[in-house]
Amino acid sequence: MAKTTVVVVDDSALVRSILSEIINRQPDMVCIGAAADPLLAREMIRSLNPDVITLDIEMPRMDGLDFLSRLMRLRPMPVVMVSTLTERGAEVTLKALELGAVDFVAKPKIGVADGIRLLADDITDKIRIAAKAHIRRSHAALPASGATGAAAHAGHPPAAPAKPVTMASLGRLSTEKIIFIGASTGGTEATKDVLVNLPADCPAVVITQHMPPGFTKSYAARLDGLCRIRIKEASDGERILPGHGYIAPGGLHLSVERSGANYIARVQDGEPVNRHKPSVEVLFHSAARVVGPNALGIMLTGMGADGAKAMKVMKDAGAYNFVQDEATCVVFGMPREAINAGAADEVLPLNQIAPRLIERLRSTSGMSLNRV
Repeated sequence: MAKTTVVVVDDSALVRSILSEIINRQPDMVCIGAAADPLLAREMIRSLNPDVITLDIEMPRMDGLDFLSRLMRLRPMPVVMVSTLTERGAEVTLKALELGAVDFVAKPKIGVADGIRLLADDITDKIRIAAKAHIRRSHAALPASGATGAAAHAGHPPAAPAKPVTMASLGRLSTEKIIFIGASTGGTEATKDVLVNLPADCPAVVITQHMPPGFTKSYAARLDGLCRIRIKEASDGERILPGHGYIAPGGLHLSVERSGANYIARVQDGEPVNRHKPSVEVLFHSAARVVGPNALGIMLTGMGADGAKAMKVMKDAGAYNFVQDEATCVVFGMPREAINAGAADEVLPLNQIAPRLIERLRSTSGMSLNRV
């Protein structure tokens, strides 16, 4: 079987050496080149045609984001970003995912060499996932001054404009339902594409996106600036309200509980479930147990099977579930497993999920789809 070929792009000779060593230790991949800056990387990519590149963000001669933006427009390919675990690092990483990067690795604050070696399994797992990801040409431009704008991303073209029905008021319906979203690789942009097409008074949305600590607060703030509903990182014990979205903090599990007539968020530490913390399985099991037929589930792009079995439990408890189709996924793993588990009521392209969700809410409440 042919090995996955990788080019490492990083201005640090030490980092290039360690990443090359980690990659070359794997039986299924090989580092075929290492570049100190994007201009050298450009020539290396042309001559070596790698399957995947790892890309540092802060480099000389051309910023990593500028290079990524040009690369995904002109020669789309799987990219894994190597990020710094800082607030600015988180914001820039989210921009990289919007521009088309498949995934990222966050370098810890400890010594670079030791930190990267500790992340060896994570790095190589993400290279494997990236090599299988669905990559399409991006039409995203890097916004001036770091402003955030809608953009295409790896896995599918820009979503078509949402149907007008998704912007209509839902009124009293909002308090009766909760929407649950699970996602992993490619999910930061897929989740955004769903959330930006929800009206301000839609039911509460509770989200588990596989992300490490330090990134979910910036992710929530970014979404809050784009969406009609208010988005925040979930806090333990807070009331779950209509018109709000709650994101599982990186490194902690999120679930829902009842407190009298209210739903509350439960944010807890614990062992990883399906190798993940936060885990979609944990969230979806709580949806089945606590919310039952008032839950609506959404499974988006991601590698693995996290949440698939629990989504079937949701369906058995009366929930109605939407699953993203293969053509629009960056990685079809989690949606495929949900479908195979018999958990899906509808399998849809990403840009149809929000409109169909709203139609479902209206039809089950007896409201006219044309009411505005």
